[in-house]
Amino acid sequence: MRRSGFFSSGIFAALAIFVADSTAVPAATRCDDLLEQLKARIADATCSESTDLTTANPATTPADNSLPGLPPFAFTPRIDRNTIAPPAGSRTPITKAVPGLQIQARIPDDPLGQARILIRMPNDWNGRLVVAGASGTRSEFNGDFAWSDYVVQKGYAYVSQNKGMYNLYVSTSSDPLACRLNPTSRAFVHFYANDPAAVFTRWNEFMLKAAEIGRTALEIGYGRRPERTYAVGTSNGGYQVRRAVETAPELFDGGVDWEGTFVDPEAPNLLSALPSAILNYPDYVAAGYSSSSTAARNIRDAGYPPDMTLVSHEGSSTSLWGLHWIQFWEVTQCQWQKRLDPAYDTYGSGTGTYVYADRLSQSDAAKDIAAFATTGKIRRPLITVAGTMDGLLPIDLHARAYARKVEAALRRDDGAAAGPAEERAPEYRLYEVQNGNHIEAFTTTFPRLELIQPHALKAFDLLVAHVEAAAALPPSQCVRGGRGIAAAPAQPGHCARLLAP
Repeated sequence: MRRSGFFSSGIFAALAIFVADSTAVPAATRCDDLLEQLKARIADATCSESTDLTTANPATTPADNSLPGLPPFAFTPRIDRNTIAPPAGSRTPITKAVPGLQIQARIPDDPLGQARILIRMPNDWNGRLVVAGASGTRSEFNGDFAWSDYVVQKGYAYVSQNKGMYNLYVSTSSDPLACRLNPTSRAFVHFYANDPAAVFTRWNEFMLKAAEIGRTALEIGYGRRPERTYAVGTSNGGYQVRRAVETAPELFDGGVDWEGTFVDPEAPNLLSALPSAILNYPDYVAAGYSSSSTAARNIRDAGYPPDMTLVSHEGSSTSLWGLHWIQFWEVTQCQWQKRLDPAYDTYGSGTGTYVYADRLSQSDAAKDIAAFATTGKIRRPLITVAGTMDGLLPIDLHARAYARKVEAALRRDDGAAAGPAEERAPEYRLYEVQNGNHIEAFTTTFPRLELIQPHALKAFDLLVAHVEAAAALPPSQCVRGGRGIAAAPAQPGHCARLLAP
């Protein structure tokens, strides 16, 4: 039953008398009360009484570079919210204003001083909390279009965090931790995530801490803790969701992982897969984008989906692989390699010629990956939604790899029948969106690609129904173009083809 935000039904009449008598405490002091009671949990906090917590309100997402004392590109909320979102005309419709409170703060017990949290508390609260992970190295505002607009309109409180790190700043080639933006660029950037103390194990730590702080804030603001808490996230944020349901069943009731990063010291992983794509792409271009060329076969054999190309009237070609090569492949490889294998000579020895297996005896990369690896041992229901045409985290190397990990972890060696409901293994589903890509905006260039966000949001609703009403989750399936997740899918299991006509 829906309850009005900061007012419990039992005392609403009494509070109304206070309001009528003009002796009630002004609503604006709710921020003061919250910040006072949260001062041990958050620092440098701002709280605002918002007329609308959706992105229809420009004040919901701060301007880029608006945190004082930071260099440009360290804090880029408006850039970040576009990173994983569909094009403007395909985003979550905003059908109403959602008044409430918005808190932006720093998490004070972070020794790096970079961890940040965002809390949105609708006045018309449904008693539930959504905790969001952040993709890439993005800020706590990364999910504003992708997740927040959808859930706050349904009455959920929303909490997000930045994995304990700022984004990046412009650097030079003389910086040993700097990465060039792409193989043809002379511009170098330094990711805060590559600083020695910014270990990736912090990603799970701050996902859990955000949930704890959020639950405390709701208890203060609404007078009770949330009835249910759900984890959601995309890309590296999807990884955070996986670790959340593996490690903290006391905090989360379930999660939706949208194309999460698979992390495992045994290949496949980002360091094992990306070099082949980086190395072979120039030869593929030289071969005239021929799908039968040796370079194209090498990229596909490394696990990548087939390419898509468009030829303009002037004769120039646009390649889906090419968009990934120029924007994501090398800079992602560099960022992870600098973090996990910093002794490797990135540009002297080469990004495309990095061989993960050869580096195992020369570095601590495997040990460092193992420290934050996903185990597949989920302890709450989890849904993965991923696209078959994901050109950054190929589906067989990431989504399917994690599904295999979950299956192995949940398999009962003794074949025993399931016990009472509370002892049964949590449900897991993989919904493969045929022709879905990692970057939703690429659907503008390649209309054959499918948006994943509508299916991720549907998966969220299915998860909630499963957790709260014991509704059966549809089986793992191939979600074909123009269709939705089905209770009786035409193609259960994996998609037979990565690219459909």
